[in-house]
Amino acid sequence: MNISPRLRRIGDRLVGPGQPVYVIGEIGINHNGDLRTAMALIDAAKAAGMDAVKFQKRTPEVCTPRDQWEVERDTPWGRMTYIDYRHRVEFGAEDYRQIDDYCREIGIDWFASPWDVESVDFLGAFSPSTYKVASASLTDDVLLRALRATGRTIILSTGMSTPAQIRHAVEVLGSDNIVMLHATSTYPAPPEQLNLRMIKTLEAEYPNVPIGYSGHEVGLQTTLCAVALGAVMVERHITLDRAMWGSDQSASVEPEGMRRLVRDIRVIESALGDGVKQVYDGERSAMAKLRRVSGVVAEAEAARFGPERVA
Repeated sequence: MNISPRLRRIGDRLVGPGQPVYVIGEIGINHNGDLRTAMALIDAAKAAGMDAVKFQKRTPEVCTPRDQWEVERDTPWGRMTYIDYRHRVEFGAEDYRQIDDYCREIGIDWFASPWDVESVDFLGAFSPSTYKVASASLTDDVLLRALRATGRTIILSTGMSTPAQIRHAVEVLGSDNIVMLHATSTYPAPPEQLNLRMIKTLEAEYPNVPIGYSGHEVGLQTTLCAVALGAVMVERHITLDRAMWGSDQSASVEPEGMRRLVRDIRVIESALGDGVKQVYDGERSAMAKLRRVSGVVAEAEAARFGPERVA
């Protein structure tokens, strides 16, 4: 089936203008390497009505600078080297097999941001419906080419990037199979750095690319504003408790916030309408009670007295 060039397919969903906003719960590494926590987050996202959950996948030896491997840090599991910590929070094949099985069972999409080519191959074994390019990876041409070669829809996040870098990434990925997310990569991001009007700027520059929003702020109102401005996809980090250990927890949304976020996105979608003026049935009783003259009589009065006096 042919679809509009402004729409993208993710699993059994179409994403883009005129479609329901596709809502992603970014688990990332907020699971802290614990599969039970990951499953609880999947349950919370599903209960809230989110469309998908997203993870991050790294090959620690590739993604961790060599001079950082032996740097020690305090963690909930004791003091350990940074490379050991990176392995500690990374899920393996069996973990993802269980995640894949569970998401299929309860009916929610899942995918991940691969941070290296080996991770693209790893995720490919699960046939994900889409892949995400993290903002930090936007300038990694080798990774972008590997993702384009999958033939899947690619979600491109644009935080910490210049307009020239974004244009180059689009050239490498191709513009016909991506969704672009406006983002500010500060955790948490203050309102004055969100620059939500960039959604309209990106729409104008990439008219055939669906534009969404990846938020790292505290609170929900600015994410809802992004939807009102036209974002067709929304991503927010999610957590069971913002007090949990981890760098992303403070900018994440807890289960009740997830529920309110999805609820209010759906209200905004309904309220935006189609932009065509009409008289609704609910207005007719008010019209009969409050309007002094009909449109025909108003035209006659305007012709007699002039439109200024009628107004």
